[in-house]
Amino acid sequence: MSKHTVNFAIDKELFNTAFKDSFKKLSPKEQIKNKVMFLVYVGAIFITILSILSVFDLYSEDPLFCSISAVVLWFTVLFANFAEAIAQSKAKAQAQSLRSIKKKTVAHRLVAGQQLTDLENLKTESLDAINLKKDDMVLVKAGEMIPCDGQVVAGLASVNESAITGESAPVIRGAGCDTDSVTGGTTVLSDIIVIRVVNEVGSSFLDKMIGMVEGAVRKKTPNEVALSIVLLCLTIIFTLVTLTLLPFSDFAREQLSYGSFIGYSVIIVLLVCLIPTTIGSLLSAIGIAGMSRLLMCNVIAKSGHAVEAAGDVDVLLLDKTGTITYGNRQANKFFAADGIMRSDMIRCSLLASLSDTTPEGRSIVTLAKKEGFNDKLPENAAFVPFSATSCMSGVNIDGVNIKKGSPKAVFNHVKNLGGRVDDKIECIVNTIASLGSTPLVVCRNETILGVIELKDIVKSGLKERFLQLRKMGIKTVMVTGDNELTAAAIAAEAGVDDFIAAATPELKLETIRNYQKKGHLVAMTGDGTNDAPALAQADVAVAMNAGTQSAREAANMVDLDSSPTKLLDVVKIGKQMLITRGALTTFSIANDLAKFFAVIPAAFVTTYPQLEMLNIMHLSSAPSALLSAVIFNALIIIALIPLALHGVNFKSASTKKLLFSNIMIYGIGGLIVPFIGIKLIDMVLCFIGIF
Repeated sequence: MSKHTVNFAIDKELFNTAFKDSFKKLSPKEQIKNKVMFLVYVGAIFITILSILSVFDLYSEDPLFCSISAVVLWFTVLFANFAEAIAQSKAKAQAQSLRSIKKKTVAHRLVAGQQLTDLENLKTESLDAINLKKDDMVLVKAGEMIPCDGQVVAGLASVNESAITGESAPVIRGAGCDTDSVTGGTTVLSDIIVIRVVNEVGSSFLDKMIGMVEGAVRKKTPNEVALSIVLLCLTIIFTLVTLTLLPFSDFAREQLSYGSFIGYSVIIVLLVCLIPTTIGSLLSAIGIAGMSRLLMCNVIAKSGHAVEAAGDVDVLLLDKTGTITYGNRQANKFFAADGIMRSDMIRCSLLASLSDTTPEGRSIVTLAKKEGFNDKLPENAAFVPFSATSCMSGVNIDGVNIKKGSPKAVFNHVKNLGGRVDDKIECIVNTIASLGSTPLVVCRNETILGVIELKDIVKSGLKERFLQLRKMGIKTVMVTGDNELTAAAIAAEAGVDDFIAAATPELKLETIRNYQKKGHLVAMTGDGTNDAPALAQADVAVAMNAGTQSAREAANMVDLDSSPTKLLDVVKIGKQMLITRGALTTFSIANDLAKFFAVIPAAFVTTYPQLEMLNIMHLSSAPSALLSAVIFNALIIIALIPLALHGVNFKSASTKKLLFSNIMIYGIGGLIVPFIGIKLIDMVLCFIGIF
């Protein structure tokens, strides 16, 4: 799972809200949405009327039996309402956490009436990003997160947009440039920029997501609709079977001149015990809880169908940068120039990076220390921070200027100082670039010392996770813009099943279509505008919240953390939801069969004495047997609510193994538990002397 802990502990406020909603859902308009429970609802009303009539001797059934039955049926309906209400309350509670995401980002809004000349000395006021309005001017400095989507109106800066583009290399964003738009959630690495807010208040993508969650609107998925139809058919069958028992019992009593009167309340109680009320009451809660579990991982599903489809996915398309690799380039190797001692080159690289707080700078320090160098900056050293204008950083020590930066920037710097660039350095730079790594050139004054290779490192533990997916029958495909050689090396190291090199938007789309033509369900992540066609085509599409608007609109899920690896968790949650639904359906049907064989003999033994030999549990009386069954029927719903919300424990295994496991645990368990539960309740009823 992701770093987020999925916690389904029910706090007091959430419980109270769900408890109140359970009574609100007693309206016929709400109840008719669930056909199975609507039948229980009608039965509860009917028995309530019968119990009132029997109290005033207007109906010839036992008033105590009718009254208790009515109360238990109302509790059955309320427990079913509570299961759905608690799931909805948990989903709605996440809207508040979504709002906190916006509040966590602090924006520095410019005080009106200032000239955008001296950016260092502009006056600002701090406020939560959620309070920004369209056309507000925001100042963002190095190291700060951009609080909103906007347009750069002053300044030039290096921005880390890896969450959007998937590329670890920073980009330049500035006023008057072709690339002057910035996205909320990205980070300024150097310099200062002023941004104009482009969104109206309440119309941002996150605002729309909050509204979607608070609306708690969830359409039934195709599988859920199919299961509802099956449950409705079973309910109709049991209704017809139960209704025939009344004339048969009357006929036997008249013809054989013995046996007791079987009333309408007995028939209704028996019907409620036999129809699939367990899964009927929990079906909606399972679907809502699946979406809520995604939300707790900071993933918003636009529909329940997307969550369900995630459980059936068998092909995963994974971007390389940020998903399989860290995305932040790490120093991998030092290359010294001709005539330069390698130790001298490493020492200068270390000195130029000691004050560099970027991931690349820290990785250079780490690699140098692994090589045995542990130099410290002298007191008179002056750090030169990275600038979007120079594309270099470094240190000045007693007139010695050590710098590192992009090959083009360093080459121009050296040539301006009268130095030269030899062919070997250019060859090293080209070789590193051809392998998909990033070359960083180091110089001292006008002399080039060498090149540092920055490499995107494969994340640890991914090979094991891909192995788990393989056991579940899911094929993993890495998609990258790298050349064939680099892609093959990273694919082998990561342990993916296949890879696509030099991937273009057209190639991604064609790949997804080809897999779908072969009958596969495909999932993928994306964040850029060029990913939108493929996202729209994929069965499960997870867009990054920090990505472009077109990507978010095309996807059916949005990751608020903008973590491309979240796709692996989405698949697991989808499978867990399907397994949970299957497990509880198996338990419910087995449960109903067990209640049939447990209750029918005891309930009709007075009419048909021959049934006594089938009364293997020796229930004390027909009323006690029926009440025990209907009470058990209500209690099992409330007992299974935590399982419906939390989900069945998920294990990486094949579909056949999961099916066998569910049948053994929930099928056999569903047959055994009712016999034990009904017998215990019957003993309690006898002990307190009700029947």
